[in-house]
Amino acid sequence: MIFANPNYFYLLLLLIPMIGWYIWKMRKNQASMQFSASQAFSAPRMKTLRVYLRHLPFALRTAALVLLIVVLARPQSTDSWSDSTTEGIDIMLSIDISTSMLSLDLKPNRLEAAKNVAAAFINGRPNDNIGLVVFAGESFTQCPLTTDHTILLNLFKDIQSGMIEDGTAIGLGLANAVSRIKDSQAKSKVIILLTDGKNNRGEIAPITASEIAQSFGIRVYTIGVGTKGEAPYPFQTAFGVQYRNIPVEIDEDMLKQIAANTGGQYFRATNNASLKAIYDEIDKLEKTKISVQEYSKKQEEYKYWALAALGLLLLEILLRYTLLKKIP
Repeated sequence: MIFANPNYFYLLLLLIPMIGWYIWKMRKNQASMQFSASQAFSAPRMKTLRVYLRHLPFALRTAALVLLIVVLARPQSTDSWSDSTTEGIDIMLSIDISTSMLSLDLKPNRLEAAKNVAAAFINGRPNDNIGLVVFAGESFTQCPLTTDHTILLNLFKDIQSGMIEDGTAIGLGLANAVSRIKDSQAKSKVIILLTDGKNNRGEIAPITASEIAQSFGIRVYTIGVGTKGEAPYPFQTAFGVQYRNIPVEIDEDMLKQIAANTGGQYFRATNNASLKAIYDEIDKLEKTKISVQEYSKKQEEYKYWALAALGLLLLEILLRYTLLKKIP
């Protein structure tokens, strides 16, 4: 048993003046009478139950006060310290949000499928620092590395195609992710880069960005998203959005080289199931054991003490107004 607020036990010092006042009051209330002879009182007298119990209400009230102080100190039950291992690494997600990610070969489209699977991946890594970079014709950081995954997931929901200039600047997306994770002190640093096209924008070549990642000991997993062949892509026309099949063109050789340069792997996701399987595979590959000392979860125990204090107060009131009731 431990106490979250042990300083409240100093309130027990209040019992000293409380008990002293009670003793003084009891002596003061003892009346005296003069008699001409004491023979009538010399015979043994039978004490009633009220005499034996006359101090019980005060004792009950004092005990209740002690229990209330214990409640304020917040008693908690807990187990001992234990050595265990946990898993934690730093991960930057770099996701393509170009308009081609609106193609419908994944459901409901590539971008939403990528967001849903990545969100599940984040929820499954509670001990990791995870950040998010998005790119199209340009790149920016949506969320830096953080362990507050609630904030990260909220920012994740806000990303959509059209937020930045269109295009596919894979090199910029990778370089931005590298800049956000390169100074990390984590034992393992990982970037997961997801795209559905070829690099056609940006001042930094993807291979150059991968070499920078390699120099900082960052492993890059690349994912090419899109079916093989053609996929329905939305076009805005005078009659509204219309879908036309366009060829799926992913620079797989480049993505494979990026992964090879950094010690990662390349994956191809042609549907929702394969995309989820890819993240599951990365989840299995990236496990770093960290030795930590953990304390078991504390359980609040104050309610039992509070109920006992309430019971004593109720018993005191019951005795004071029934069996031990004083008549003025």
